[in-house]
Amino acid sequence: MDTTSLPVMPTLTAEGAGHAGLRWFDLTDTQTGAIRRVFLWLPPGEMPEAGWPALFMTDGNAVIATAIDAMRAQAPYPSGTNLGQGALVAIGYPTDDAYDPFRRSWDLGPPPGATYPPFWPDTPEVKTGGGAEMARFILEDVRAFLGTLTRLDPAQQGLFGHSFGGLFALWLMFNRPDAFTHWVAASPSITWEGNFLMAHRDAFAPQGRTLRVLLSAGEWEGDELAPFQRGAEDADKRLAAKAEERTLDAGREMAEDLDRLPGVTAVYETYANETHMSVLPVAVNRALHWVFGRRS
Repeated sequence: MDTTSLPVMPTLTAEGAGHAGLRWFDLTDTQTGAIRRVFLWLPPGEMPEAGWPALFMTDGNAVIATAIDAMRAQAPYPSGTNLGQGALVAIGYPTDDAYDPFRRSWDLGPPPGATYPPFWPDTPEVKTGGGAEMARFILEDVRAFLGTLTRLDPAQQGLFGHSFGGLFALWLMFNRPDAFTHWVAASPSITWEGNFLMAHRDAFAPQGRTLRVLLSAGEWEGDELAPFQRGAEDADKRLAAKAEERTLDAGREMAEDLDRLPGVTAVYETYANETHMSVLPVAVNRALHWVFGRRS
C-alpha cells in the first residue's frame, strides 16, 4: 500500500473542565499507515518570536491531563513557581484508556526487540522493537503536522518518557542527540532485554551539543517494597523483579555516567513514597520544570 499521501484523520477537539485549549488529532503514519493520537495544548497569550518552547511526551493518553493541569496552575505565577509557559505535545493512541499496552510495547521498545507471550488469552503475541518507527513518526510526521498549526522553538524542546517511554527517550538521545535539547527519563527500563541500552550509551557522542538530561525513580523502585506491598502474596516475586530491574540504581548510575560527558548536564532525582506507577504525576511535573523552568 502506498502510504506516502495518507491523509490526517478528522480532528477531534476536547474542551472540558480543566483542559481548555486541548486539541487532539488522529494522525496517520506516512510510512506504516498506523494511526496514533497526537495531543496538543498551547498556552494562552502571545507566542514568543522564536515560537513556543515545547515538551513532547510519550504515553500521551496517560499524561496529557496531568501536564495541562500543572501548567495551568503554575505557569501564570512564575515568580512563585519558576515555571514558564510552553506547548505540550503528547503521543498516544485512539482509545479512551490510559494505555494501549500492545501498541506501546512495539512503539517504545527500541530495536532489535523480541517477542513475548500475549498479555491476555486469545490475543496476539507482544512484540518490541518498533522504536525506530515511533522516532521517525515523531521527528518527521508529528513535527511537520504541528508546523501547520503553530511554531515551536527548536532551541528549547524536550522529550519525556516513563518506564518503557524512559527507555525510548534514552535510546533516541543516544542515537539522535540533535532531536531534542532536554531529555527526561522517569523510571526508565534501562536493564530491559539484557541491558542492550548500555552498548548505545558506550557509543554515545554528544557531538558538541549542549544537552540537559533528567533521570528519576520512585523511592519504592529500589530494593524495598512499598509498605502496602510488604507481606502480600506476591511480595517475593516483586522483590525478585526489583533485583533484576534495578530501576532506581540503574537510573542513578546512568545520570552519573552521562554527567561526565562534555556538554551534558545530567541529574538524578528520587521521589519519596512513590512506586513505579504512582510516580507518574510527580515525574510529569518535574519534566515541565526541567524544560520550562525560568531559572536553573
